[in-house]
Amino acid sequence: MNQLFVSDADALAARIPNGASVSVNKGDEADVPMALGYAMIRRGLKGLHVVTLPTAAYPVSGMLLDLLIGAGCVDSVETSGISLHEAGPAPQFSQAVKAGTLKVIDATCPAVYAGLQAGAKGQPFAPLRGLIGSDIQRHRADYPIINNPLAENDPIVVVPAINCDVAIFHASKADEEGNIWVGRDRDRLLAAHAANLVLVTVESVVPGSFFDDAHTAAGVIPSFQIDAIACVPSGCWPMDISGHIDLDAVRAYQQAARTSEGFARYLQQHVWQQQEAA
Repeated sequence: MNQLFVSDADALAARIPNGASVSVNKGDEADVPMALGYAMIRRGLKGLHVVTLPTAAYPVSGMLLDLLIGAGCVDSVETSGISLHEAGPAPQFSQAVKAGTLKVIDATCPAVYAGLQAGAKGQPFAPLRGLIGSDIQRHRADYPIINNPLAENDPIVVVPAINCDVAIFHASKADEEGNIWVGRDRDRLLAAHAANLVLVTVESVVPGSFFDDAHTAAGVIPSFQIDAIACVPSGCWPMDISGHIDLDAVRAYQQAARTSEGFARYLQQHVWQQQEAA
């Protein structure tokens, strides 16, 4: 087996240092590495800065962030939104914000994308319209307004590049060479381009190379952009690989996570007992 492949999600989590900046995808597809998130909690990671690409406002991505925040792994987030979508607020996130234990750096979806695109291209910043006069721009000292050097009287905001230490995401499959199939989704490709370390969980590993087939070649993140892969079937639960979400499971989490006792029980059942069963 290719040396990119490791045994499980815990082996991936072992590569993430305390204090790392980590990008997480928004979760409108089966791209959220929930099993890796559980492994990060088991590892006891601390001081993480999480960048959401560009939100964690879908049920599974919001749940992952809420778990990491509640478990004490995260010190700060840069995001344009965190919630459990139709399942309601993200309770541990909300409590941490109210308690002042979590630093929230407000952004917009276009600003996060612009920063990551600049990071992926090796640029120091990206120009962006639409922020001038907003509270977001007013509270972000790192979003300065400059004069467009190619025009007169044309102020524009510049957004600093985002280069996360680590990108984590889930995908349906890898081939035996370590190429990752993401289909039409460009967010995972952007996350991989902009990060220094790319860790991926997949549902399955298939023989051959995706690049050998014209029908799959265009939807691939090549292996040279990947640092480690673990085959973790159902690694995005409570979403399956078809995109179906078990909303009852998300709602059960939301109810449990409203109290510290309920959250602790949830961790014991879904994070720690899973390791013991393995």
